[in-house]
Amino acid sequence: MKNATHYFYLLRVSAAMLSVGCLTTLVFLRCANGQGNLDPVVEASTHFHEVDGLVAVEAEHFFKQQLKDVRAFYMTHSKEVPKFDPDGDPIHVNGASNGAYLEILPDSRRNHGEKLVQGVNFTNKPGKAAVVSYRVNFTNVGRYYVWVRAFSTGSEDNGLHVGIDGMWPESGQRMQWCEGKNQWRWESKQRTQEVHCGVPHQIFLDVATAGVHTIHFSMREDGFEFDKWLMTTDRDFQRPADMGPVSTSNADDLPAFELSQAVAPNH
Repeated sequence: MKNATHYFYLLRVSAAMLSVGCLTTLVFLRCANGQGNLDPVVEASTHFHEVDGLVAVEAEHFFKQQLKDVRAFYMTHSKEVPKFDPDGDPIHVNGASNGAYLEILPDSRRNHGEKLVQGVNFTNKPGKAAVVSYRVNFTNVGRYYVWVRAFSTGSEDNGLHVGIDGMWPESGQRMQWCEGKNQWRWESKQRTQEVHCGVPHQIFLDVATAGVHTIHFSMREDGFEFDKWLMTTDRDFQRPADMGPVSTSNADDLPAFELSQAVAPNH
């Protein structure tokens, strides 16, 4: 499914890694395993810092991805565009924080007219498909409200689940976007049977102990475009109008990607 440009890119990267022994600094170099841009770009030891009840993380800075056989999170930036069929959306690098974002691909259901296939292009059960994980060092315990910055174009590319330490509480299920189509938008609402466009203040995770915890996001709907996320103890946190708070971590040099106004289409 990868185009010729990506194939020759992997060849160049493979040759480069042979000369350095395939170091685990990663910074966008990947051991040749045929998976390309669904691999982590940070080391497994990377963790992000919660400070004063707030932590923010770029979506592409996950340290692990699981359950990726049917659907997976693929990274897009100005120099690498995943090519899938089906995938009916153009790319949305412009305006993406850190110059990159993740998308769950392939994308076979963008609206109500396209067939829903449980366990393939949709799952209401969290942690069952396309799971990316991040480590966060929490100093303050308590209830954290989860916000995600996403780009939604259709009626069926706007759902995600969030969990912690291998658990998927009800309060992390069915994150939903309805407003702000065709733009990057922060949201923190939970879809319910009564309110399909989501209820505020119902997406949260409880952090019971200080220290490093693992935060997970998993697919609800394919085609979901995922730029950045944050957790805050402030229930009345105001939606950022821009890319949101700065991310801090124990890593000296997290991968950053070129912010480009000229990006080739993926079709």
